[in-house]
Amino acid sequence: MGTILITGANRGLGLEFCRQYAADGWRVIACCRNPAQAADLQALAGNIQLETLDVADFAAIDRLAAKLADVSIDVLLNNAGVYGDNKANGFGQLDYPLWLRSFVTNTQAPVKMAEAFLPHLQRGGQKVIANVSSLMGSIADNTSGGSLFYRSSKAALNAAMKSLAIDLKAQGIGVLTLHPGWVKTDMGGPNALIEAPESIAGMRDVIAQFSPQQSGSFIKYDGTLMPW
Repeated sequence: MGTILITGANRGLGLEFCRQYAADGWRVIACCRNPAQAADLQALAGNIQLETLDVADFAAIDRLAAKLADVSIDVLLNNAGVYGDNKANGFGQLDYPLWLRSFVTNTQAPVKMAEAFLPHLQRGGQKVIANVSSLMGSIADNTSGGSLFYRSSKAALNAAMKSLAIDLKAQGIGVLTLHPGWVKTDMGGPNALIEAPESIAGMRDVIAQFSPQQSGSFIKYDGTLMPW
């Protein structure tokens, strides 16, 4: 099996990604802000290496890339993200610094991760940058409005990764942007439609079956193409 680096690994989708990949024999580099407090992550079995990382701290990303300089990475999984929106900062009373922080975490950080870990991916076998986005980043699908921070930062992520897919093609690096579905997590809430194991199993299949022709695509966990 290969090596995967996962951000936002301590809960929700990230935790389930770690669980499933480790169970299948992958080496998992699990990154989160406070590994010492990530009891569920620490309890997982398998070849899991915990690393401290706040993806909004770009200097910390560089330090981790330097620490792992000799590691070959098959899949870089940008999973960490924030929602940011709430009723108190809707249109008319927008919290612009908070909006900026959403962009830093949801858009800039995945690009910075790709930039910092490009040498590690170049030495890997599969050479895939996978990004957990959202249907809410689809402009074509937006019929309800709202969630300005989250929608715009995920739409920007989609656009950035489409460009990276083109820019990195000559280096043999593939880029995937994934919609996990509406999942029952802390962010998705209890009314969501699917459980995390189903979503993660589906996204893992998409990553495993990736072909260079798919680079730059926006794909749902069940393998269907998503509208931009």
